[in-house]
Amino acid sequence: MEIATKRSTCRLCSSSDLILALPMRPSPIADAFVPKSQKGIPQPLIPLDLFQCQTCGHAQNLDVVNPQLLFIDYIFTTGSSEGLIKHFQKYAKDIVERLHIPKQSLVLEIGSNDGTLLKFFRDLEMQVLGVDPARDIAQQATLSGIPTLPDFFSFALAEQIKGPVQLIVGNNVYAHSDQLADMTAGIAHLLDKNGVFVFEVSYLMDIIDNFVFDTIYHEHLSYHSITPLVSFFQKHGLELFDVEKIRTKGGSMRCFVQKQNGPRKKSPIIQNMIHEELIRQLHQPEIFQKYAKEIQKSKNRLDAYLSDALHQGKRVVGYGASTTVTTLIYQFELENKLSFLVDDNVKKHGLLSPGCHMEVKPSSALYEERPDIVLVLAWQYAQPILQRHAHFIAANGVFVVPLPEFKMLSNTRV
Repeated sequence: MEIATKRSTCRLCSSSDLILALPMRPSPIADAFVPKSQKGIPQPLIPLDLFQCQTCGHAQNLDVVNPQLLFIDYIFTTGSSEGLIKHFQKYAKDIVERLHIPKQSLVLEIGSNDGTLLKFFRDLEMQVLGVDPARDIAQQATLSGIPTLPDFFSFALAEQIKGPVQLIVGNNVYAHSDQLADMTAGIAHLLDKNGVFVFEVSYLMDIIDNFVFDTIYHEHLSYHSITPLVSFFQKHGLELFDVEKIRTKGGSMRCFVQKQNGPRKKSPIIQNMIHEELIRQLHQPEIFQKYAKEIQKSKNRLDAYLSDALHQGKRVVGYGASTTVTTLIYQFELENKLSFLVDDNVKKHGLLSPGCHMEVKPSSALYEERPDIVLVLAWQYAQPILQRHAHFIAANGVFVVPLPEFKMLSNTRV
């Protein structure tokens, strides 16, 4: 099975006028944690550079990891996250009320995982159907009462589904697909003339403004902004009519799409965001050049601190074992500077991190092994991590939060 391919055209407009916007160090597949029995077996490093289309402005990775490798044996289930359960319960209620979706309407979710969101739509008296390529998870969802097709959503699959569909939803999957044109053609084919497609994705401007460059990894192929999306949907007979800014994943947006000339009024936020993107020159290379310099500055600051600490014989460990952590480890060249990783997800304990094969241990290892410095790689969750381990700091431990600004916390310095 081929691990990765490289595309040469824009995922949205098919232009070949692409420039390197943000150089990134190659990294392994970000969630490819392996058992100890595979220690020393090399995992391939795949290019992660971010490119920008000079025709429509869309930002994207051109190196595409085989989706069969990423998603067929997917392990994460939405229902294992209490935060996501609450988020999706509110999401279903808000969408049905806001869009006035009639009871018994068909709701289709692309990338439905274990059916957590669809269960909430079912509770609101909707008919539901999921589509997800993770075979085992899809099967379990079907057995739990949420019918789920174990496949990638495509135009060909859409033709097999009995429509029309009043509501199609997708959360983050619109960033995952290399075949966005085919996926969107399928959505347009199924959508009722009064129907709505709702999707959530990270917002490119927030990725820059909130310094969450570590959300760039191989599972994410597209980094969306409004201007390219508007023209993309028009090509498919669709219309972006509203956007909500949301806080998930360091800054995301919930987009609402209908058929062109559909019944819902276009919100002024669309033009406002297009105007802001124009003013900020979001689709020009200069903004990424500045971003790259800021990332390098942060890397240099951390590197100087860690080099000095290691020279003094201090032991450093990392806190976090997620996809974003893999990106941060490779972009900041931390592969040989950390003794091990700790994480609160028991499913990761005892596994080795992608590529550099650092062992993942429970956070109790901080007290059993007493490292000198804990580098908070899961920096977006720094506050609850620091609160949970205040006694580690009280016992002369040091926590370092590398982003968005370097911060060192100890019982002598905060």
